[in-house]
Amino acid sequence: MRSFRLRPLVSRLFVYTHRWLGMLLGALFVGWFVSGIVMMYAGMPRLAPAERLEHRPALDFSRATVAPSDIAYPEGSESDGLQLSTVAERPVYRMRVRGRMLAFYADDGRPVAPFSVDDAVREAGAFAPEDASTIRYEQLLTGPDQWTLEIGRQLPMHRIALGDRDDSRLYVSASSGDVLLKTTAATRRWAYPGAILHWIYMTPIRRHSEVWAQFIIWTSLVGTVMSLVGLAWGLWRYSPLERYRLKRVRSHSPYAGWMWWHHYAGLLFGVFTITWIFSGLLSMDPWDWHPSTSPTAEQRLAFSGGRASIDGLTLDDLRRALSQVAGAREAEVLQSLGRLWLATDRGIVALSEGAGRLPLHADSVRKLADRAMPGTGITEIASLSDYDSYYYDRNRELPLPVWRVSYGDPQRTSLYVDPARGVILRKEERLTRLNRWLYHGLHSLDFPFLYYRRPLWDVVVITLSIGGLLLTLTTVVPAWRRIRRHARHIRSAAS
Repeated sequence: MRSFRLRPLVSRLFVYTHRWLGMLLGALFVGWFVSGIVMMYAGMPRLAPAERLEHRPALDFSRATVAPSDIAYPEGSESDGLQLSTVAERPVYRMRVRGRMLAFYADDGRPVAPFSVDDAVREAGAFAPEDASTIRYEQLLTGPDQWTLEIGRQLPMHRIALGDRDDSRLYVSASSGDVLLKTTAATRRWAYPGAILHWIYMTPIRRHSEVWAQFIIWTSLVGTVMSLVGLAWGLWRYSPLERYRLKRVRSHSPYAGWMWWHHYAGLLFGVFTITWIFSGLLSMDPWDWHPSTSPTAEQRLAFSGGRASIDGLTLDDLRRALSQVAGAREAEVLQSLGRLWLATDRGIVALSEGAGRLPLHADSVRKLADRAMPGTGITEIASLSDYDSYYYDRNRELPLPVWRVSYGDPQRTSLYVDPARGVILRKEERLTRLNRWLYHGLHSLDFPFLYYRRPLWDVVVITLSIGGLLLTLTTVVPAWRRIRRHARHIRSAAS
């Protein structure tokens, strides 16, 4: 008797939970599936590293008169990083002080003053000299617009229109003069039905980062529950023996019309929809459930040989190093193996004396890896000439080759080491690997056997996305009709 009474209660719980959650989230899911397809081919506007370098002038420190160690830092602080750059054809040191990047001219030691409108326009003209005659200043941004939400920490910025056929906009840092972002009419247009819709990146919402994050997390969580309940109910109501009769025709499903399509779409694409929504939830890294993939401070120090210090670094050292990488457009002073090095886009050269040598070879990697995790046995050191399942990049912008050092600790730690620079690029552990498959694997289907096989990957992802879209649309239409019917009843009762 109890079982007989319990079954209708469970049925109603499943039906109403799935129905009302579907009515609440259906339109949002439609947007997610459509925008997911668009994002396969168009993301948010950005300035690609190769294009940024292409438009930068070659470093020339022949006019420099001040050594980096002679710069007057803010009182009570010291630099923990140094970059060489060029601003308005003048050599510049960029130094990270107390977490902020400060810029000083190397020819007189003075801080780089905030860039005026004329300065920003001049830098934009140097970036795109072919459009110098059509450049038009637009405004100074003190708060992020739609395209600078991800780089809002670098505000204020000058926004400048190039007046070219692509209707391009450049965003120039008011503090450094760097061109930080480039958008075109096409990248802006495709971002709206793509990344902006998919990430709910509308400026008024995204500006409130914590509210936005919680909205995505809880919406995805509720959507996962809704999809699980729907799949369970769909399996329960499916009859392999054709025991249902609809208009005198035997059927496996008790539904007709839109709900018949919804039932079968759920059976075919329900599992994919669940994993896709759940993996979207993991994209927000909810509740810090897995560790970071960045190496620890101790691991970095083991390879650097200590904290980088520019004391004693002379202009002759910098000029000598730059002469060995002629044409370099950007450079960074880093410490590896207890020595200072100048890492540039044209190569890396030593700035100070020492026993360590770059690039790193297997014996050196083993010694440094032992120091990075003392007392932990190394199970493998492998040289990777191509990406593996955890260190990879479809744009192929991550450096290769790399050394992969695997340890026998309980977390199964692996460190990915750049032999050219002697630094750790990435750390993987048991939970970060699990997150990689649960998030990237299930959301982007970036499985090695599929991810690099295009257009096969495109066909699979688009097919599954259309299936998810069909599943969602077949509930949005009945939901809209139901809402209208309820609204009529409410109006009738009120009158």
